[in-house]
Amino acid sequence: MGKYIDLTPENFDATVNSGVSLVDFWAPWCGPCRMIAPVIEELAEDFEGKANICKVNTDEQQDLAVKYGIRSIPTILFMKDGEIVDQMVGASSKQALAEKINSLV
Repeated sequence: MGKYIDLTPENFDATVNSGVSLVDFWAPWCGPCRMIAPVIEELAEDFEGKANICKVNTDEQQDLAVKYGIRSIPTILFMKDGEIVDQMVGASSKQALAEKINSLV
């Protein structure tokens, strides 16, 4: 069963520098973040072995949020080999997120 990766400053670069990664910047108190949490978990299963599905808790990892200019959550970054290629702000449908990942893998 696929599981998303909790990112920290220690594992961020090593995780996103190879292949395609979806990085969900979220916080426990954020309603829309809680709404898309099950979608992120489903994507982790769907794309296991094809893409990294990751989450960053902005309350715990404020340095990462600042580094990537996260101003509102949820913000989802799409990265390929460590480079940001796209982003979505706000809750998105599973289909929209899956289509974006598929366009990159």
